[in-house]
Amino acid sequence: MTATLDPYAAAPQLMKSWMALSNAANASLEPALVELVKIRSSQINGCANCINMHSVDARAQGESEQRLYLLPAWREAPCYTDRERAALAWTEALTRISEGHGHAQARADLQAHFSAEEQVKLTLIINVINGWNRLAVGFGLWYDIPAKAAA
Repeated sequence: MTATLDPYAAAPQLMKSWMALSNAANASLEPALVELVKIRSSQINGCANCINMHSVDARAQGESEQRLYLLPAWREAPCYTDRERAALAWTEALTRISEGHGHAQARADLQAHFSAEEQVKLTLIINVINGWNRLAVGFGLWYDIPAKAAA
């Protein structure tokens, strides 16, 4: 894939700020949960770049192949915790917000498993990965992961 525009070259200061927000949000909750959320959002948005990057990152965090493969079917898979399920439901509700506003159950589950501060942190993480997905898909971005990191 050939990028149609390099956002870092086109708007370096804004991209620097965007990266800072991204890094701060990503560091605000447990790394394994953050990677699952980023992968699930990227799957919904069809962002191959982000699925590729965050699958490598999740494996580096110790995530199992089984849980990565089952992520699109997380509702039926018994290997996710209630907290992870609440985060994934909230991720889907926000990522698919244009499909309707029936996210009351996702919100209730979120409140049951996350403090008010964590709810804001998770919502920011979801917003940031959706933004990255739109940058990557919109501009045809693809960042190769070094073979060493993928292994």
